[in-house]
Amino acid sequence: MRPKVLLSWSSGKDSAWALHVLRQRGEVEVVGLATTLNEAFGRVAMHGVRAELVCSQAEAAGLPLWTVPLPWPCSNDQYESRMRGLVERARAAGVCGLAFGDLFLADVRAYRERQLAGSGIEPLFPLWGAPADTPALAREMIGAGLRATLACVDPKQLAPQFVGWEFDTRLLAELPPGADPCGENGEFHTFCHAGPMFDRPIPVRVGDTIERDGFCFADLLPGAAPG
Repeated sequence: MRPKVLLSWSSGKDSAWALHVLRQRGEVEVVGLATTLNEAFGRVAMHGVRAELVCSQAEAAGLPLWTVPLPWPCSNDQYESRMRGLVERARAAGVCGLAFGDLFLADVRAYRERQLAGSGIEPLFPLWGAPADTPALAREMIGAGLRATLACVDPKQLAPQFVGWEFDTRLLAELPPGADPCGENGEFHTFCHAGPMFDRPIPVRVGDTIERDGFCFADLLPGAAPG
């Protein structure tokens, strides 16, 4: 019997690809997608993606969505308290691991490992590598049929007009020198709407662009673009 794990689900391409990789390897059974949702806006924290779209992802992945509601604003203490609640619920359900789509940021990995130390839940990093690996990883994702839209851009690192772009070879060619092709340094965040981890594409269209808290967001809407 394979160990049961949850996957930390941001709605973006890296968590989606982590699901694909875990299923391909077959060493664990992914039993749910764990997502933090802003209670005030009903959107995924940081990415700003509507909860309705994340529910569609979970349905297309054939997995239950484990939501972790976060207050707004949310202090680090409040965040960690809510995450401890997730861990307790996971342990009660026989889950023994929590997987993340992190690629190479050592401080982020160390934080996750500290938070789960002694909890009975093992942190897993199926995509872990080095900065030099991300150009090939980005091309592998695109080549495998993964489709994603840039939902959030940090204008301090990337021009605001990139928000709403598709994560494709054109984007990779247009990224400025020094930008990570997977956006691992926070240059951009995505919403994944198709790929081998889903049994069907998720119709989505790009709405208005919004500037908030120093970031540029594309308001992604359910449904295909008209015409």
